[in-house]
Amino acid sequence: MTSRRHFLFNLAITMIPWLSLLFIGKRSIKRYSFAGIFIVIFEIINHLYGHKRKWWKFYDKRKSFIKDELPFSVGPYMPLSMWLLKFSYGNFKKFVLLNVIADGLFAFLFIDVLKKLKIISLNRLNHFQFFLYLHYKAYLLYGVQYLIEKYRLSRYRVL
Repeated sequence: MTSRRHFLFNLAITMIPWLSLLFIGKRSIKRYSFAGIFIVIFEIINHLYGHKRKWWKFYDKRKSFIKDELPFSVGPYMPLSMWLLKFSYGNFKKFVLLNVIADGLFAFLFIDVLKKLKIISLNRLNHFQFFLYLHYKAYLLYGVQYLIEKYRLSRYRVL
């Protein structure tokens, strides 16, 4: 049984990031959505692996990937990825810096807040390992977007 606190938290981390996309603009949604979808699928695979390895622990007794890890994948990952690409694509140093800040805040501060709220805590990873787990996907996201831009540009030149 999911606690009320956990349910409300899942609802918030799923809805708030998606609602923020109302302000990103249609053009940005169209431009960055494929890379966002790719990173969500990749993150779900990562979460399944981390779930199997017991890298983190959810406090609710009934363990379920759908109520525990999936809201983290579906909620903030795609919208945050799209916002980061919007604000920094084309400037790799800025992209890395923004990702270091976002991933660092989550890995070093927010995860402790979630532990105090008795939602999740790290189990077999320390904060720095968790940061690396979060951060390495930023380079993959940028690379996928780079390939998409390269493909669109080459297709445009042919027409």
